[in-house]
Amino acid sequence: MSDRIFEPSNPNAQDCVKNVLKYLAEISGRKIISGQHTQNHAQEELHFIEKLTGKKPALLGFELLSYSPNINYLDTDEECMEEIHQNYGTLEKAWEWAAQKGLLTFTWHWFSPLGGRSKSFYAKNTDFDIRKAVNEGSEEYKATISDLDAMAGILRPFCDAKIPILWRPLHEGDGDWFWWGAKGGDALKKLYRIMYERFTKIHHLDNLIWVWNSHVPEFYPGDDVTDIVSRDIYGPPHAHSGFKKEFKELEKVTSQKKIILLAENGSMLDVDAALGEELCWASFMTWSHEFCLTEQYTNFSVVKKVYSSPNLITKEDLPELY
Repeated sequence: MSDRIFEPSNPNAQDCVKNVLKYLAEISGRKIISGQHTQNHAQEELHFIEKLTGKKPALLGFELLSYSPNINYLDTDEECMEEIHQNYGTLEKAWEWAAQKGLLTFTWHWFSPLGGRSKSFYAKNTDFDIRKAVNEGSEEYKATISDLDAMAGILRPFCDAKIPILWRPLHEGDGDWFWWGAKGGDALKKLYRIMYERFTKIHHLDNLIWVWNSHVPEFYPGDDVTDIVSRDIYGPPHAHSGFKKEFKELEKVTSQKKIILLAENGSMLDVDAALGEELCWASFMTWSHEFCLTEQYTNFSVVKKVYSSPNLITKEDLPELY
């Protein structure tokens, strides 16, 4: 057993949560879990990886953007609608993956709860102010709570079925490109904690594993509401390494020995190099579309090499955790 903390932040967490956290702690520093984001219902990335390598990733990412309650269908563009339409029904695939006992992580590009046009998860497409959204009684707060309650209803069946979800909300919040990160760390931390309290204490979504997604200490919401820390890394194309600098930065977010994930990557992690440098990434997750389906960021020969490494955990190696 490694020295990573695997006690869930939620005292009422289901056994499936405890099983996954314990497993992630056990493999940290010894092996790394393979992951792949699948943005659309068609899951082109999953099928491509299996055809290319003969193996499946152990962890699949699923996108919830089309499940946002406040999509402005009257003021949008073709690109936005295509992305929404392709994402429709992706949770059907999440249920299929859960039936195979794979690991699941959910990403939510959250269309702004009030106002906005087109892809209003981008700050440039909405004037929704998170600083107002965290003030109880405001219209922005009411809209935010309404969206959270709607999402809780979508997540509820997974909880009832005791399916653990690596839940990574408000991702890349240290950047200013999403509305939830556009106004700084204080408001972001408040919104994260509002979500945590509502999901755990009102909706009792005790199947969620809470994954924080930023390496900036000023944005960290606290050890009491976080199970795992993570970051996204989009470096130069074909720059494969263990991402030592980025790992060391992320470690400093908290003084606790939290489990650490590479939540999104462009160019693929060099698994053998990472473990050789004693970098305890528990998993990676290559992003969708051109990051997986083309050689723009990672040559297919490198993908085959990574997936053939004895240090990589694929779906075939994954024990039954729930």
